[in-house]
Amino acid sequence: MSLDRRTLLQLAAAVGAYSSLPAAAQSAGDGEAPPLRFGPAEPFSYAALKALAKEHAAKPYVAPARPNPDIVKQIDYDAHGKLRFKLDSALWGEGGSMFPVSFQHVGMYFPKTVRMHIIEKGVSKEILYDPRLFMGGPDHVARKLQPEPSAFAGFWVHEPRTSPTWKKAEPWATFLGASYFRAVGELGQVGLSARGVALGPGTSNPEEFPDFTSFWFEPAESLDAPMIVNALLEGPSLAGAYRFALRRTKGVVMDIEAALFIRKPVDRLGIAPLTSMYWFSETVKGHGVDWRPEVHDSDGLAMWTGTGERIWRPLNNPERIMVSSFIDSNPRGFGLCQRDRNFENYQDGVRYQLRPTAWVEPLGDWGKGAIQLTEIPTDDEIHDNIVAMWVPVEPTAAGQAVDLKYRLHWLADEPYPSPLARVVATRLGNGGQPGQPRPRGVRKFMIEFKGDVLSRLAFGVKPEPVLWASRGSFSYVYTEAVPNDVPGHWRAQFDLTVDGKDPVEMRMFLRNGDQVLSETWLYQYHPF
Repeated sequence: MSLDRRTLLQLAAAVGAYSSLPAAAQSAGDGEAPPLRFGPAEPFSYAALKALAKEHAAKPYVAPARPNPDIVKQIDYDAHGKLRFKLDSALWGEGGSMFPVSFQHVGMYFPKTVRMHIIEKGVSKEILYDPRLFMGGPDHVARKLQPEPSAFAGFWVHEPRTSPTWKKAEPWATFLGASYFRAVGELGQVGLSARGVALGPGTSNPEEFPDFTSFWFEPAESLDAPMIVNALLEGPSLAGAYRFALRRTKGVVMDIEAALFIRKPVDRLGIAPLTSMYWFSETVKGHGVDWRPEVHDSDGLAMWTGTGERIWRPLNNPERIMVSSFIDSNPRGFGLCQRDRNFENYQDGVRYQLRPTAWVEPLGDWGKGAIQLTEIPTDDEIHDNIVAMWVPVEPTAAGQAVDLKYRLHWLADEPYPSPLARVVATRLGNGGQPGQPRPRGVRKFMIEFKGDVLSRLAFGVKPEPVLWASRGSFSYVYTEAVPNDVPGHWRAQFDLTVDGKDPVEMRMFLRNGDQVLSETWLYQYHPF
């Protein structure tokens, strides 16, 4: 996608700000909010959707329809911000489901048509586009678009209609642009995004971005019941059928089932991809690059391997695209996490400290493969430069079918916390000793751990750091309690001496005798 994350968030904020306006202001100059209109009834089932995706994959790819491009390209950021959906027209705003749904308009940044449908008792009806559903005034350029093709680009799922403030609250799930979607975490903020599939990020070939071209909505009859969203995915290399069961919990939980049908081989098929932004943190920051101490939506990749090992890999903003593969079999989960929840470490009104953690929980047998982390250089916070995904070991082939199920948690933390101590900070500095000449090629590392298991150590017992690096040598290795009177807060310090500028893979954990005390810290160090 050409849309950067900052513009996307601003577009969301612009529409969100509208929702707090009084009803009279919402419809001024645009007439009353019209009722939704529907197309003819057709039978629907998820099995039929899978058959449709398989049928499409056997034919040449046809790109989604685009409303008049000459008009759509005039719907820039400002013009799109004025196209506010009239929430009095929301699907299920008056009943039929606990969670109302509103729709987003095409524009310069979202130019492709997405068809919307309602399902009731196994029968589907298309929700017909009507320009009167959107604010903007009678002279808005979007009024020149014809009813066909539809000018819907995406949708929002709102808080329960029984809440008197649902029209003012931020939507808790958003599907907008290609196969991107996101949800609100339990701290009330959106941040990173998920995708239906990722095709080739970080490879030498251009990345491909398939589109959700049609959605079918099934109502949630109670607050505890899921809202079901079915989706058709279309791209040059594959087609797919998706079924999302969306649950509004303390955050959001999505049970996702997908059937992918391959048109042509894919260099790197990314399952359950997560996309986030990492510019800098306490680990590495260029001199004077920004006034804030840290800027990121996620600060690390957490993994729970098939063998039960807990791993924390702090994110990097490298000088060139880096792809790291963590080979595994039947992983128990992985996620891009925001662990640092201290405002003082960000000092930003956008509240990075409240960004959600997104955790992928595989359901069923995922077999052999690798969790792959792609880190892309960035010099600003407007770009999503981090991708984490599962890549099966077997290459794709034309005619292949891939079935998968997983649960996606949007929370403040990992849904299944480990009893081990966890990494809370990774700090780098010049190696050597204070007051002595600092040797070249030596880097000091200070890794902080925190956890109850460390607070229960007997008096005088120090946890032992177990270190490994792909090259180089260690010195000045020791651990100490962080002098802040916080129980169970320890740090391990060491120097690494290494020649050359090739990346160094590193790992460490804490132990006491045979007892493992901490998760495993992994890091990719880039000497300079």
